[in-house]
Amino acid sequence: MFLDRVKPLDAILATAEKHALTRTLGAVQLTLLGVGAIIGTGIFVLTSEAAQKAGPGMMWSFVIAACVCGVAALCYSELASMVPVAGSAYTYTYAVMGELLAWTVGWALILEYAVAASAVSVGWSGYFVGLLASWGVELPKALTVGPYAGGIVNLPALIIALLVTVLLMVGTTESARVNAVLVAIKVTALTVFIALTLPVLNGAEFEPFMPNGVFGNGNGAGLGVVGAAASIFFAYVGFDAVSTAAEETRNPQRNVPIGLIGSLAICTVFYLLVAAGAIGAVGAQPVPGADGSVIQPGTAEFASQCQAMIAAGTEPLVCSHEALAFVLREIGWERIGDLIGIAAFLALPSVILIMLFGQTRIFFVMARDGLLPSKLASIHPKWKTPHVVTMITGVAVAIFAAFLPVGKLADISNSGTLFAFFMVALAVLILRRAQPDRPRPFRTPLVWLVAPLAMLGTLGLFFNLPLEAKMVLPVWGGLGLIVYFLYGRRNSHVGQGITDVPEDDADAPPVPVPPMPNAPTPGRKDA
Repeated sequence: MFLDRVKPLDAILATAEKHALTRTLGAVQLTLLGVGAIIGTGIFVLTSEAAQKAGPGMMWSFVIAACVCGVAALCYSELASMVPVAGSAYTYTYAVMGELLAWTVGWALILEYAVAASAVSVGWSGYFVGLLASWGVELPKALTVGPYAGGIVNLPALIIALLVTVLLMVGTTESARVNAVLVAIKVTALTVFIALTLPVLNGAEFEPFMPNGVFGNGNGAGLGVVGAAASIFFAYVGFDAVSTAAEETRNPQRNVPIGLIGSLAICTVFYLLVAAGAIGAVGAQPVPGADGSVIQPGTAEFASQCQAMIAAGTEPLVCSHEALAFVLREIGWERIGDLIGIAAFLALPSVILIMLFGQTRIFFVMARDGLLPSKLASIHPKWKTPHVVTMITGVAVAIFAAFLPVGKLADISNSGTLFAFFMVALAVLILRRAQPDRPRPFRTPLVWLVAPLAMLGTLGLFFNLPLEAKMVLPVWGGLGLIVYFLYGRRNSHVGQGITDVPEDDADAPPVPVPPMPNAPTPGRKDA
C-alpha cells in the first residue's frame, strides 16, 4: 500500500536522456549560482524575528541552519543528478518510495511554495510601508498589518501578491539579465549594510548572548537559538539550485560539493556579518512579556509590547518590519536606509513570482500524473499559461499575506521544506540499498553518515518550530490524503499502467533561478 505504484525510474531517465544538457558549469559558476539563489528574503525580513527568538545568539542560528542545509543539499544532489526531471523531490519519491509518499511530498511542496510567497509578500510590505514613512507618507496602521498586530488587513501585501499573480497569468518571465541585476542589487545592499554597521559595533550589545537559551529556557518550541535556526532556515531556501544544475556540471562529483558548500559558506559569512552589524549597532535583545516571560514574535502580546515601547519613544530592532533599513536609520544613515528599502522593494517581487511559479509547476506535474484534476493545469489559449491554478494559488497567497505575520508564514513554509528534504535523504538511502549499481553522476560522500545527519537535522529543526507551524503540516497532510484517496488514487496514470514522462518538460525542474552573466542557462530550482 505505502510502497506500491512506483514510477519506473528507467522510464523517467529514458525521457530525460533525450534532453541531455551540455556539461559546461564549473565550481565557480555553481558557487555564484548558489549565492544568487540563496541571498534574498530571509535576511532582509527575518532578522528581527530571529532576534526576538534568540537575541544575539541568532548568529549561531545561522550556522546551525547552514549545516542542516549542507548535509541535505549533498543528498539532494545525488538524486538531482540521477533524476533530472520536473517535480524534483516529488518525482524522486515517486521513483523510489511509491505514489502515496510522493503525493505527501508534492502536497507539502504546494504548501511550502504558497506560504513562502505569502511570507515574501508580507516582507515586501514592511519595507514598502517603512520607505513611505521615511518620506513622510504614513499609511493607516489598520491597512498595513493584520489583526495579530492590531490592524485589519495588510493591504500592500495583498496587492503585491495579486499583481504578481496577474503578471504570472499573462505569461511574464524574467530574463537572465534582469535576474543578474537583482542579484547584484541584493548583494550590494548587504555589503553596504555591513560596511556601515561594523565600524560602530558595540561589544556590550552582545550581552547576554543567549537570553532565551539554546532551546527557549523551557518556554516552548520555537524559541532559543535552535528555534531561531528553524525559522532562519527560510533564509537559505534556494541552495538546492546548485543541486538541480548537477546535470549541466563538468565533473559533478567534484564541482557540485564545492558549489554547494562554497555558496552556503559565503552566504553564512554574509549573514553572520549582517547579524553582527545589526546586533552591535542597535542591540538585539528580545522584548519580554508584561510578566517578564519570553514571548513569541507575531503574537498579539508581542505586538502590544512593541506598541508600548514605540509609544515611549524607543523602538527595538525586534519590533521592526524592515530590520536592515531600520538599523541604518538608527545610526544616522537615513537615506542609505531608504536605499536598502528600495533594494528590497525592487528585488522581493521577483522572489514572489518565483515562488508562485514553483507552486503552480508542482500542481502542473501532479495533474500531469493524474493525481489532480487536469482542469487545474489547463492552458489559457492566449496567454499559454496554467491560468486556473495560478489564479487559485494567487488568491490563496494574497489572503494569507493579508492576515498573517511574516514569521509565522516563514515557519509554516519551513515545515513543508524540511519534510521534503527529509524524504529526499531517506530516498537516497533506499535507492543505494535497492539499486546500488545504478549510475550516479554525483554520489553523496559518506552517505551512511551524511543522509542520517540530514534526516536528524531536518527533524530537529521541524520539532523546534512553533507548535502552530508544526500542526499545519499534519493537518494539511491529512487534507491531502483525503483528496488522494477520493480522487488521486483512482485517476493515477501509474495506477492505470501509464508511465510515460512527457518530453516537453522532461529536463525542466519547475522554478527559474538567477543565471550568472555570460553563463549557460542553468537548471531551475524546484523545492
